[in-house]
Amino acid sequence: MIEEKEKTEEEEKQAESGETGLPIQKLAINFLTRFYIVFKILKLYAENNELIEEQTTLLMEDLNRLKAAEPEVKFRIKQESIFFNQQRLKFSLGNYHIFKFLLEEFRKREIGQLEFSPDIGRQELTRALAILCQKRTEAQPYEAIQAELQDNQITGLTLEKMQASERLLSPEKSSARLYFLSILHLREISERQKDNEKIRLNTTRRLIQSIFNHLIDNESFLLGLTNIKNHDEYTLNHSVNVSLLAIALGRRLGLSRVELVDLGLAAFFHDLGKIETPLEILNKPGQLTEEERKIMELHPHQGAEKLVQLKEFRRLPISAIHVAMEHHIKEDLSGYPHFKIKQDVNLYSRIVKVCDFFDAITTKRVYRKKVFTRAEALSLMLEQGGTEFNPVILKAFVQMMGIFPVGSVVLLNTGEIGLVTAVNQELKFLLRPRVKIIVDAAGNKIDGELVDLTEIDPENRKYKRTIVKEINPDEYGLNVADYFLAEAEA
Repeated sequence: MIEEKEKTEEEEKQAESGETGLPIQKLAINFLTRFYIVFKILKLYAENNELIEEQTTLLMEDLNRLKAAEPEVKFRIKQESIFFNQQRLKFSLGNYHIFKFLLEEFRKREIGQLEFSPDIGRQELTRALAILCQKRTEAQPYEAIQAELQDNQITGLTLEKMQASERLLSPEKSSARLYFLSILHLREISERQKDNEKIRLNTTRRLIQSIFNHLIDNESFLLGLTNIKNHDEYTLNHSVNVSLLAIALGRRLGLSRVELVDLGLAAFFHDLGKIETPLEILNKPGQLTEEERKIMELHPHQGAEKLVQLKEFRRLPISAIHVAMEHHIKEDLSGYPHFKIKQDVNLYSRIVKVCDFFDAITTKRVYRKKVFTRAEALSLMLEQGGTEFNPVILKAFVQMMGIFPVGSVVLLNTGEIGLVTAVNQELKFLLRPRVKIIVDAAGNKIDGELVDLTEIDPENRKYKRTIVKEINPDEYGLNVADYFLAEAEA
């Protein structure tokens, strides 16, 4: 009983002083998570609202814990990272959307650093956040925020302006460059294969590692780039898309960084065997003859064989051989190639199969009558779960892509047409992604604003915009890929 009492008193002492025994990383991320919640609800409610008071009290408690653990409480934006004092914060999959939201909001306001003074109180903190969260239309948003903080005599929060180099940094441009470098690299590999030259697998691995890093920082945009469909270089373009989708899906399934790079490599090479398939068969507009189909269905064997024969084969994960051979085998073990004795399919092969199928049926091909929209493709795939696809992997893929995947074109109740640019990961907002307005209510194509469909009109307390339905962009003369490329060039 004495030990229990001493323990309780120590816990009370820690609670009063803010010392929790939690690592700084955890304390800082807990604070930013609460900061995110307060930031969001301050857009909807007045400062004296009961919910605001409750959440800002909790925020103040998190801030006190930070102040007890560190002499300074300073958050800094540097490129695509958030630092607490000198420590880079590492966000998990579960809170990654919070990190991206805050990073984007700080960039909009040109805020490079926030520092909280030791004597800031809850009311002053609430007033400061109410100023920060306001939507900004000024040409110089940072200066406007500083002026309002000064007018309200707020001294407990100090800001620093984001450096010009940070503001001009374009993750989208960097991601697009990497995307096209991947296609060029795969073309080089294909040409070297034809001439039996050595393939630089170290370069390929570094490329896949870079793709992984970009997916961590800018997943929505990279998934948007998979809307790019180069019909003249279909196999190359398709292989890069499948690699991107597979790495993103592997993250959802809990694979480690090393495993994800191996998965990305395997997906990158999954169609290598098509180098041997004659173009007149690959691009035949009509139905294949029995003999032509047999030639087409040789490409898994040919791909696996080519990978085994690589001079740097030891640098290649063995899973790449499995994927090349198995990515057309269905969950019920039908499909091709046919194995006389086959009890199971490699995990990576199952992942790549889902991504391969999705990218293929959302791509216009001369031999395919129907081109599915991204949402239609997911619906079709769900119908085939358990026979064509592994149901667990398929479920994770559908959750990752969302009801309206990035790149979907949607009609809004305002009469506007929007392009989905980011999926809302919160379950209750799956039908409310972020969209870019590309056609106004009068039917004019525009370079419109980015809007969050969770935004509520303060006057009637209803959502400002709601999706009516997904539409086929081809029927409206809209090229989805152009919008993502334009974003990269901005």
